[in-house]
Amino acid sequence: MTPFTHEPIVEGTGRAAPTRRGASAQAGGVWRHQALLSRCCCLSVATMSLTSTYQHKLAEKLSILNDRGQGVLIRMYNIRKTCSDPKSKPPFLLEKSMESSLKYINKKFPNIDVRNSTQHLGPVHREKAEIIRFLTNYYQSFVDVMEFRDHVYELLNTIDACQCRFDITVNFDFTRSYLDLIVTYTSVILLLSRIEDRRLLIGMYNCAHEMLHGHGDPSFARLGQMVLEYDHPLKKLTEEFGPHTKAVSGALLSLHYLFVRRNHGAEQWRSAQLLSVISSPPAMINPANSDTMACEYLSMEVMERWIIIGFLLCHGCLNSNSECQKLWKLCLQGSLYITLIRDDVLQVHKVTEDLFSSMKGYGKRVADIKESKEHAIANSGQFHSQRRQFLRMAVKELQAVLSDEPGLLGPKALFAFMALSFIRDEVTWLVRHTENVTKTKTPEDYADSSIAELLFLLEELRALVRKHTKVIQQYHLQYLARFDALLLSDIIQNLSVCPEEESIIMSSFVSTLSSLNPKQVDSGEKFEFSGLRLDWFRLQAYTSVAKAPLHLHENPDLAKVMNLIVFHSRMLDSVEKMLVETSDLSIFCFHLRTFEKMFAVTLEEPTMLRYAIAFPLICAHFVHCTHEMCPEEYPHLKNHGLHHCNSFLEELAKQTSNCVLEICAEQRNLSEQLLPKHCATTISKAKNKKTMKQRQTPRKGEPERDKPGAESHRKNRSIVTNMDKLHLTLTELALTMNHVHSFSVFEHTIFPAEYLSSHLETRLNRAIVWLAGYNASTQEIVRPSELLAGVKAYIGFIQSLAQFVGADASRIIRNALLQQTQPLDSSGDQTITTLYTNWYLESLLRQASSGTILLSPAMQAFVSLPREGEQSFSAEEYSDISEMRALAELLGPYGMKFLSENLMWHVTSQIVELKVFSSHCPFLMGPIECLKEFVTPDTDIKVTLSVFELASAAGVGCDIDPALVAAIANLKADSTSPEEEYKVACLLLVFLAVSLPLLATDPSSFYSIEKDGYNNNIHCLTKAIIQVSAALFTLYNKNIETHLKEFLVVASVSLLQLGQETDKLKTRNRESIFLLMRLVVEESSFLTLDMLESCFPYVLLRNAYREVSRAFHLNRVPASTH
Repeated sequence: MTPFTHEPIVEGTGRAAPTRRGASAQAGGVWRHQALLSRCCCLSVATMSLTSTYQHKLAEKLSILNDRGQGVLIRMYNIRKTCSDPKSKPPFLLEKSMESSLKYINKKFPNIDVRNSTQHLGPVHREKAEIIRFLTNYYQSFVDVMEFRDHVYELLNTIDACQCRFDITVNFDFTRSYLDLIVTYTSVILLLSRIEDRRLLIGMYNCAHEMLHGHGDPSFARLGQMVLEYDHPLKKLTEEFGPHTKAVSGALLSLHYLFVRRNHGAEQWRSAQLLSVISSPPAMINPANSDTMACEYLSMEVMERWIIIGFLLCHGCLNSNSECQKLWKLCLQGSLYITLIRDDVLQVHKVTEDLFSSMKGYGKRVADIKESKEHAIANSGQFHSQRRQFLRMAVKELQAVLSDEPGLLGPKALFAFMALSFIRDEVTWLVRHTENVTKTKTPEDYADSSIAELLFLLEELRALVRKHTKVIQQYHLQYLARFDALLLSDIIQNLSVCPEEESIIMSSFVSTLSSLNPKQVDSGEKFEFSGLRLDWFRLQAYTSVAKAPLHLHENPDLAKVMNLIVFHSRMLDSVEKMLVETSDLSIFCFHLRTFEKMFAVTLEEPTMLRYAIAFPLICAHFVHCTHEMCPEEYPHLKNHGLHHCNSFLEELAKQTSNCVLEICAEQRNLSEQLLPKHCATTISKAKNKKTMKQRQTPRKGEPERDKPGAESHRKNRSIVTNMDKLHLTLTELALTMNHVHSFSVFEHTIFPAEYLSSHLETRLNRAIVWLAGYNASTQEIVRPSELLAGVKAYIGFIQSLAQFVGADASRIIRNALLQQTQPLDSSGDQTITTLYTNWYLESLLRQASSGTILLSPAMQAFVSLPREGEQSFSAEEYSDISEMRALAELLGPYGMKFLSENLMWHVTSQIVELKVFSSHCPFLMGPIECLKEFVTPDTDIKVTLSVFELASAAGVGCDIDPALVAAIANLKADSTSPEEEYKVACLLLVFLAVSLPLLATDPSSFYSIEKDGYNNNIHCLTKAIIQVSAALFTLYNKNIETHLKEFLVVASVSLLQLGQETDKLKTRNRESIFLLMRLVVEESSFLTLDMLESCFPYVLLRNAYREVSRAFHLNRVPASTH
């Protein structure tokens, strides 16, 4: 709804809003003609016969000029920054060909003879069109300054002519706007004088304009003169403001009581129990009111700026008025620097001293400046440090009370905004002094390791106000309708003099407030009181002129109640604007180095870690420093905000993930103590307990090893372990990362938990790989079971953090483990799948091929063969059933598939005999095995391979290995026919069959009963023969059983011939080789013992088993006897 229906002036057509810049080229005649101000809307109430008092439109002009001045000031700032950076500087100012032209323009400015200076301005003539295009925005911005100056002087003269009376406690808006205009105008001129290339920019543009159009720009003459006049800006400004001394000094003196009160130290604040809601329990629900509501949260920095610049321009009153002198000296003792705009500052004492030193009769004032400077250097740092310390405690208490009882935000809303304003003042003071005070004997005065807590409390209070806006609205709506309206009505009726126009305005106030209904808040209606506040601003202007029939200073009660109404109305429709006004810290956008240093200091202070989230949250403030008259700044400010928000959150996430992983490593160390390999010592000690007691002294080099769990025994509570420190740090970091779910920065929604999730996922991936302990040079790697135990320790701790850090622990773990089942993770780094695949295939199986280790069917593992002079390597520790299961659990289905595919590559290239089967799910096995039983030799080969592929993936043994079939199929040569390849396969079987007798000559071909295998792993040959044969003849669509029978026949004939061999070397291990025939039959589902009996008598196998057993026992007897 719109309780007051009159449109506010700031929404009228009087405000220029160029789409690209704030230049008057686009505003056109708006600024060049009085039409701008004549369009300002007056109240559309009863017909008013506007007298000259009303026709001046002082309130409207102040509103428009202040907003316009802010835009012009930002444009001057932008030009200054652009021209000071070689990367963004206009290219014409850097070209060597332009040097002579630039020197000539700078020397002759503003009297540049374009027509008779072709020799000097030739380069300008060649690029005149480009110069015009590039410099138009710059030039028109300077024209804006000139026109802004014209309107400011016109308005200041009008105000002087009207003999306006300013008093911050009475006509707050009128006085504030007047002082703001003076400060803004002064800042514009000072920034103009700080643009070193101003003459070149203006002069070059005018030269190009005259060359292109035949005449110079109409504004150039006045603009050039203005630039010359302000080469020494303060000297010129003091001359111009001499006539305005009475009005300015009057406005400044009205600040005296307020400034003194607001300039109290921390002890005085503490004595007054400032901002305390609970200091007087009976008055907790009483409304926090003041005769000067807006003054209570008025920025101290703003007042300092008014006083310093005001007395700098109107310095005459300092020698004639002692009150002015006291106020001025007090202000000089507070700050060494004041802000003009963003990071452009005024060095207060130096500038003032330089100005006054050149004037006669100001010797005492110069002495005052020096004295005040010494006082500020000696005391201001400690003074503000103590105030920040007080605010940390007071605002923490206020925030706790209001969080617990949000209903108090209604009557105590003023306290919230006062607290925000006080914090903002202290932070901005610290920032501008930290940035500019480089040489000091007391650097600690300009540093604050606890600043994060203050920033955090500011953000907390802002969030609290936003969260309970409806509470504030409901309270103040009733306040306006049931108290303010009645009180205002009584005051109006008791006025001794009330002209018709003023009476109509004030009556409209009463009717607007009386029409408010509490149901409007419940229904979510939008309030709009800007019109009411603007009319009150107008009324202040009407009643502050000398000849006004109704003088506001003679009716202070009217001013008090209206100032109260203004505050209450802002609690209904402008809570967000109030938050910006009282707590905006967008200044950090222009003091990024200080911002980063504060963040770095916070991370180094353990007790401040919980408040570190305030830094990324403050990046959301940067959007408030944009202005419609300088839209080209927006992308840069946006980049700054997002970049620093990201960098802060990245660093916080990095610190948190580092802490989490360090605790995980500690947990893994504790878990490692419980591994079976560490219990041998304990068992040995228990077994030999009596022997240990007999020893007088323990052996050297045998340190006493603590049992697992000993770390939990504390003899003293003050003893702090590394784990304690890590948990404390993690608690602090978890609080900051989990403080807010999301927030917005320049239309981007930021989720802090996502930063942590990303870092934890990356770090967990690296940690898992690190746990594997792979060393490429020594080919060492951790056993899969030990790695699995370590990974479980990591995962267990991360899962326990889910409710504390705000991150999705399940997703982090799932993603990390899933990435470890792939050859490379998301960062492109190797995973444990790659490491273990390479190690098992390249290290373990290579040793199997060389005969260093053997596959023991009895132990179901690879077993190392001891060799003299070589370090023993226990292959069984990496290849038994428990290790294979751990490996399968770590690598998962995808990892095992990758391992299998690499194994197939080795099989097809080197015929290496090993395949690791993955574990399966019991509830899926039944259907898969049932499906496999339906496969017969007559089933179509494609169907057969599909079923076997499914069964193989589930870990079910198959007659034909589909992966091997696919691998061999990929090796087929395009030039050979299938028939030829089939013949080669048949010849391969014959070659293998006739080559078996040659194995008997190898000393390692002895069959070990204990290991159920051969030392040279030839027992693996049977699996290779069966699997490769099945794959080959499946590929060529031939009968597998027929060809294997043929293999048995040929192999039997070859082995039977060994019986006729007389050379003992060739028959050394004949019986062991005979046993291969039985292994071939046992390995294949296509062959039976009956088939073997038909070509190789079983009696030979029985005799072979007896001879092998006898030889094994004979070899053991001497060893045991010895």
